[in-house]
Amino acid sequence: MRRVSRKKALSLVKELDAFPKVSESYVETSATGGTVSLIAFGAMALLAILEFFVYQDTWMKYEYEVDKDFSSKLRINIDTTVAMKCQHVGADILDLAETMITSNGLQYEPVIFELTPQQRLWQRTLLLIQSRLREEHALQEVLYKTLLKGAPTALPPREDASMEPLNACRIHGHVYVNKVAGNLHITVGKPIHHPQGHAHIAAFVSHETYNFSHRIDHLSFGEEIPGIINPLDGTEKITYNNNQMFQYFITVVPTRLNTYKISADTHQFSVTERERVINHAAGSHGVSGIFVKYDTSSLMVTVSEQHMPLWQFLVRLCGIIGGIFSTTGMLHGFVGVCFDVICCRFKLGIYRPRELHNQMNNLNNHQTPLVADNAPQE
Repeated sequence: MRRVSRKKALSLVKELDAFPKVSESYVETSATGGTVSLIAFGAMALLAILEFFVYQDTWMKYEYEVDKDFSSKLRINIDTTVAMKCQHVGADILDLAETMITSNGLQYEPVIFELTPQQRLWQRTLLLIQSRLREEHALQEVLYKTLLKGAPTALPPREDASMEPLNACRIHGHVYVNKVAGNLHITVGKPIHHPQGHAHIAAFVSHETYNFSHRIDHLSFGEEIPGIINPLDGTEKITYNNNQMFQYFITVVPTRLNTYKISADTHQFSVTERERVINHAAGSHGVSGIFVKYDTSSLMVTVSEQHMPLWQFLVRLCGIIGGIFSTTGMLHGFVGVCFDVICCRFKLGIYRPRELHNQMNNLNNHQTPLVADNAPQE
């Protein structure tokens, strides 16, 4: 009984076979079929390799939401060199609430303003990357994914100790501010604090020493991530006027970065530059110096690195193989039908030459009926 039930089950399964086998004696091969098969297999292999490269690659997904974190502090990272001596300049921050932020986290280091050949090459390379980033926005995704393999973006140190005088001041470090609009400014004199606001002691600085030519080696907001290039990195401004004012208007966007290499809370920003000469007689009022006015956005961007799942890769791969196999089969069948139709018409005489037709007609006209020898005569 068990054997009978097994045979019935096997026969039922055989009847449900959707892939019936054809005996090799009924299969006819041809040169055209082999050529089409080679082309199909080559296309399958090529597209499968390209699809594998797509599967290995990743892309960045951008999501936007309202930033609900207003109580935390905003970190500002700065590394700027001003072409004045350190005792003549001072940096501080004043936010929208008239809160004076102490600049204790900033350090003043006497340096040489002119760059060495190696440092100048670094700056030119950085400016070239900046120009490419403005033209090709997709390069920012490459920086997010690779992070320049952890390469430092800070200005490299000088190769050797120079005997030139230290005619500039490097202001670098970081400070924490409230997440409101503020103004980071570097101007003449050291800042002092008092209840009515703030001021800079500039009375003992000669006006002829004013020179706000500067170079921004690094300026970022939030957690400092090696390899990320910010819009103002490598910016250099040279002026020959003692009353020059430089202004940078910045909009800061909180950004949460999640990649396979790093996960951090940082900030992106866009910047608009402006510079003018202070001339009170001509109506251009203000104070000489460098002013960075920033404001935070209410939106937060989440940048996450995405990868194609394995099941989707397998589905796409099966689609490629099945699609090419079916398409080439239909094309081969269509070409075969057309070829058979043309050959059949030639065989039927539709496309025979006229001379052959005339000869056949002449033969038909001169042909006499055959009479049997033994036929009875009338």
